[in-house]
Amino acid sequence: MYTETPISTQPATTLAPADPRLFSTAEAEEIKKEICAVGRKLWLRQFVDGNGGNISYRIGPNEVICTPTLVSKYDLTPDDLCLVDLEGRQVAGAKPRTSEIFLHLEIYKAVPEAKSAVHCHPPHATAYAITGKVPPNLIIPEFEVFVGKVAISPYKTPGTPEFAQTVLPYVRDHNTILLANHGIVCWADTVTHAEWYAEVLETYCWTLMLAAQLSSPISYFNEQQTADLLEMKKKLGLPDARFDEARMQECLTGESHAPNALSEKLAGVDVESLVRTITKSVLEALNAK
Repeated sequence: MYTETPISTQPATTLAPADPRLFSTAEAEEIKKEICAVGRKLWLRQFVDGNGGNISYRIGPNEVICTPTLVSKYDLTPDDLCLVDLEGRQVAGAKPRTSEIFLHLEIYKAVPEAKSAVHCHPPHATAYAITGKVPPNLIIPEFEVFVGKVAISPYKTPGTPEFAQTVLPYVRDHNTILLANHGIVCWADTVTHAEWYAEVLETYCWTLMLAAQLSSPISYFNEQQTADLLEMKKKLGLPDARFDEARMQECLTGESHAPNALSEKLAGVDVESLVRTITKSVLEALNAK
């Protein structure tokens, strides 16, 4: 699974060769400590097992610090970490980098504001991923603001170029993605924040499963409550597919996230009128429960 093959489908950019000296800077040393601390949190919360999961941080234009392969996240030390360029070539570090680093690199190439990515396998969120479902929205405010609408990418063999590219249709509008039959990946401005999103998603999925056992209807946010939360999210600079009105039907009805599926269905349709009608109908149905 270890490969040096560049795989990005993003437009080519001219970057200077990765500078291995960045790996030894004071900033890098602090990032390494943060990565190790986050790795231990993931293991203690049972979001990873064995040597599963991986963590990275983009410290320079063409430099990414990442976890190594075949090391438990509980046992990570700063000396275990690696430095790679945006094509996955390792330029520093004694241990070989994770075989799934290309997933992180595709995110960094597609989303310039992404500084860190965390991939892990939290049980309740992964339960959604292995059933091909995404958790419903409009229920808990913290989830709506920090994570919101979750996408699910199709399954491909982990560590392959095809696997890394599965997130590309979704990663700009979502900071958290379910990986079908695998786990999740989250991106943020810091390593700690990316791990927070994993916690928020996992706790949300767990709570929904508990609520389903109570045999009582779930209360959903109304239109104004939802608008208030989305406005708060927008002020925080967090992404959400619902900011794009043309995608509102998919977000509210839970239809397929397949690329171009929505645009094909809406060909020749008055999109604004359709969105208003669907939004009103869905919210009325939710409030009637």
